Amino acid sequence: MFRLVHLSDPHLGPIPDPRPSELIGKRFAGFVNWSLRRRTSHDMALLGRIVADIQAQAPSHIACTGDLINISLPSEFGPAAEFMGRLGSPTTASVVPGNHDSYVSSAQPEIGKHWGPWMTTDSGRFEGFPYIRMMGPLAIVGLSSGISTWPLLATGRLGQRQRDDLKSALKFLKTQGLARVILIHHPPYRGGAKPGRTLTDAAEFEAIIAETGAELILHGHNHRTSIAYLEGPDGLVPVVGAPSASAARGTPGHRAGYHIFDFDMTETGIAIAGHTRGLLESGEIGPIGTLKLMA
Repeated sequence: MFRLVHLSDPHLGPIPDPRPSELIGKRFAGFVNWSLRRRTSHDMALLGRIVADIQAQAPSHIACTGDLINISLPSEFGPAAEFMGRLGSPTTASVVPGNHDSYVSSAQPEIGKHWGPWMTTDSGRFEGFPYIRMMGPLAIVGLSSGISTWPLLATGRLGQRQRDDLKSALKFLKTQGLARVILIHHPPYRGGAKPGRTLTDAAEFEAIIAETGAELILHGHNHRTSIAYLEGPDGLVPVVGAPSASAARGTPGHRAGYHIFDFDMTETGIAIAGHTRGLLESGEIGPIGTLKLMA
């Protein structure tokens, strides 16, 4: 059995004290939002308990689908790399960036510089997106939907080159008999997020899956557990969203939690079972429920 853990949107805090010059433009609105709202809704002690619970489940690999940080200050990327190191080594953990990690255009080089070890291909180098990591029965395909946008927008986009490379990769990996697991921050289907927060080329992504298929698609962004399905050539493909791993309150699907996926080889192929663990009403970390991966 291969056990994959999926968490998302830790929003590591507190934000390091920014210089006034660093708050020009979109960062100013994000800093105000953190100070007035996000600062109290994301609990770092709770995140630590979630990480400890993840490690207790003996995962084979851990995948984080973005928004490790908040406003892409240069001083945020190093601590986020340290967080990835606590999750696992570059061979046992993977990450893709989210919109908060890509708040401004200058963030892109910082992402590769600090988080590249957890986004390498099998060559051992970070070569951009998509990246492919083969392990056991899985092929993890990491995408970047994080782009810099105008203030008050949180949209994402893959772009033509990344979509073309994704299509080629999925076609090749299918011939290898591997379970293709796609990591992306934004919900990659139409209607997956509120206006101003969507993946703007979701329709094009849907068309790729309709042609090539995949076995599992994991995302974050909405801070809640969700399951949707996309049409693939061999049946429906489950698309699973995770809550924020540091969310201190909310409904059961919105509170801090993470997902576990167990992959088993069977006579008919690879079977996937999923379930959720997270913050319970009692304040303990425990099992929440199973994930219905087939419609």
